[in-house]
Amino acid sequence: MDKETNGKVIDINIEKEMKKSYLDYAMSVIVSRALPDVRDGLKPVHRRILYAMNDLGMTPDKPYRKSARLVGDVLGKYHPHGDISVYDAMVRLAQDFNTRYLLADGHGNFGSVDGDSAAAMRYTEVRMAKMAMEMLRDINKETVDYGLNFDETLKEPLVLPSRFPNLLVNGSSGIAVGMATNIPPHNLNETIDGIVTLIDNPEASIEELMEVIKGPDFPTGAFILGTSGIKSAYKTGRGKLKLRAVAEIEENNKGRNRIIVTEIPYQVNKANLIEKIADYVRDKKIEGISDLRDESDRDGMRIVIELKRDANPNIVLNNLYKYTQMQVTFGAIMLALVDGEPKILNLKQMLEYYIAHQKDIITRRTEFDLKKAEARAHIVEGLRIALDHIDEVIKIIRGSKNDAAAKENLMSKFGLSDIQAQAILDMRLKRLTGLERDKLDEEYKDLIQQINKFKEILANERLIYNIIKEEILEIKEKYGDRRRTRIVPSSGEINIEDMIAEEDIVITLTHYGYIKRMPEDTYKTQRRGGKGIIGLTTRDEDFVEDLFITSTHDTVLFFTNKGKVFSLKGYEIPEGGRQARGTAVINILNLTGDERISAVIPISSYEPESNLILVTKEGITKKTKLEEFKNIRKNGIIGISLREEDELISVKKTEGNNQIIVVTKKGMSIRFDETDVRPMGRSAMGVKAITLDKDDEVVAMDLAEDYKYLLVISELGFGKKTHLNEYRPQLRGGKGIKTYNIKDKTGDIVSAKVIDDNDDIMMISLNGTIIRLNAKDVSTMGRNTQGVTLMKMNDDKVVAVAKHIDE
Repeated sequence: MDKETNGKVIDINIEKEMKKSYLDYAMSVIVSRALPDVRDGLKPVHRRILYAMNDLGMTPDKPYRKSARLVGDVLGKYHPHGDISVYDAMVRLAQDFNTRYLLADGHGNFGSVDGDSAAAMRYTEVRMAKMAMEMLRDINKETVDYGLNFDETLKEPLVLPSRFPNLLVNGSSGIAVGMATNIPPHNLNETIDGIVTLIDNPEASIEELMEVIKGPDFPTGAFILGTSGIKSAYKTGRGKLKLRAVAEIEENNKGRNRIIVTEIPYQVNKANLIEKIADYVRDKKIEGISDLRDESDRDGMRIVIELKRDANPNIVLNNLYKYTQMQVTFGAIMLALVDGEPKILNLKQMLEYYIAHQKDIITRRTEFDLKKAEARAHIVEGLRIALDHIDEVIKIIRGSKNDAAAKENLMSKFGLSDIQAQAILDMRLKRLTGLERDKLDEEYKDLIQQINKFKEILANERLIYNIIKEEILEIKEKYGDRRRTRIVPSSGEINIEDMIAEEDIVITLTHYGYIKRMPEDTYKTQRRGGKGIIGLTTRDEDFVEDLFITSTHDTVLFFTNKGKVFSLKGYEIPEGGRQARGTAVINILNLTGDERISAVIPISSYEPESNLILVTKEGITKKTKLEEFKNIRKNGIIGISLREEDELISVKKTEGNNQIIVVTKKGMSIRFDETDVRPMGRSAMGVKAITLDKDDEVVAMDLAEDYKYLLVISELGFGKKTHLNEYRPQLRGGKGIKTYNIKDKTGDIVSAKVIDDNDDIMMISLNGTIIRLNAKDVSTMGRNTQGVTLMKMNDDKVVAVAKHIDE
């Protein structure tokens, strides 16, 4: 290639010239446009936007200013690129669905999660968000280096002080030449806790840091499936995160199921998502959907997907995750500029570079404050000398021809510096009062203390780190919020049970299958006959059907009326407040059709000698080794084979030598030894426990012990306890003996429990009222009696009973 320079033609190899020019261009894009600095987490355009806002006084306490004013300033002073690129970068800083912690406070139309773009910059207004002030705090104290702008007429900061770890907190994404960055946002509280952990223990491993920094925290919430992608990103700088929308299955008032989506993955366009779902339904790629609508409003996101009557909601939901952006992969690439060079960083390195930056900021700030304090102390020293010799000073000034001579005479007479002499000449007459002299002495004393403090800080690295911790914890206190993105186990990953506190919990299950857990101490012990406390609110026509107590660490086996069994840990059951409805069981267990939960038992361990005794509504019983229920598939396993009209109603854990008592709706009971029932496989049908009258059915089964009582409770709130030694053991399969004298005022039997005087009883009514009372407060009566009022019923009925043994 020939190149003409000043009339001369120079031969240049085109390959070398292309290589050089392209590398120059690539480095320019990398350093000056696309990648964030590891120290403040900002690209040049964002740094210039924040600095220009600060320059213009667009602080959070001032009125909004036109966006066009800011964009013009950024273009004219610092960033000679397209105005749209600057405006788009600014808009992103103000979008709460794009930026985890906002750095710009926008007023007007700043776009939406549906992909709507912001209004033109001449219409919108903007100012700094409160957290942006923390990015620029102390910038005027010579804490950062400055460089010349593009036309060398102004100076701009090469990095911001960034008093919180913005790179991790807000993340960053950008495509350079030959490389890209995609750093996910994180929770401020967790990230600051990680900084503090690393300052306290510089040798902390990435695993230890992950104990406080759980994983990314996206503005739009949603789920992260599993921790393997997070671990990979934190250890190697690269990892793939699976993000999944938050969706629940619920039943509408017509008895059909529908899927409600309340959170979608980060950077997914909601309008496009809905359109894509509609396309798949039309093309029959996803079947079972009858209607689709967006009910989102200012209170939050809500996409409603109505299902056909015969559709299995779990299959539809899985297909939505499979084919649409309700589940996406976020490829994390932790790439940032370190000393102007792009580097892939692990979690610990990112935190270490930030801490090093903050150490530099605190050191430079302290040096600035020290210089300022020393300069002021120097002046105050001169003023004090002048006040000590005020008559002579006045005489010298009056006898001097001009300012310069006066200054020279003062300097030679008292050994003052030029600055001190000038300060004396500038001193007002009011400073001669005694009060002003005292103020000067007090100021000098304070200045000396400050100077000593600043020198101590600069001489002690540990003090600098303590200041970093103290100031960053103030930011956590001021701006910290709760995590939005929940990290849930992915299939095949081990649940980290050690991170869950072990505590007693109350679990309630409604007739329509809504479940929740609450701390056991939600309920207060009440005397017999009390009105109770409202336990939870229910939807129309729904009522609480079951209540039981377990631990967060226990395995909970769910037996359905169809004879299937599912397994969950106590902590995997979603928590809800006392007034909350709970989560539909169908969201956490893979139930089908009209299948519902009929029996639940907690299992702490699978001992070889332990059995499960199962009893059905038609009086059939079966004994199966507990070990056979150890490995339960996600879709459940067969617990008992049932006749067409029969249902499973109760399950108990036994140790091989227990006695069983079965109670029926019409007040009959039978007690027999479990050895009367031979062990059978899971899929066996079982043998007869009790012979029932035509209109009778089994309502309860429990383990009998002579020194205990049988508590029997009727649907109208009556109940009694009877010594179990009044129930003689019989051979299973007989008609049994009477256990309750049923009257119109008592109603049929609802439940029966074997108790002792240390037990607490929980009763729950159709209207959702719960009462807790001590077993010793329940009257002891014979078998064939009707009992006393335990819970006052006003057009209400008892629907469930549970017991709790105080250890």
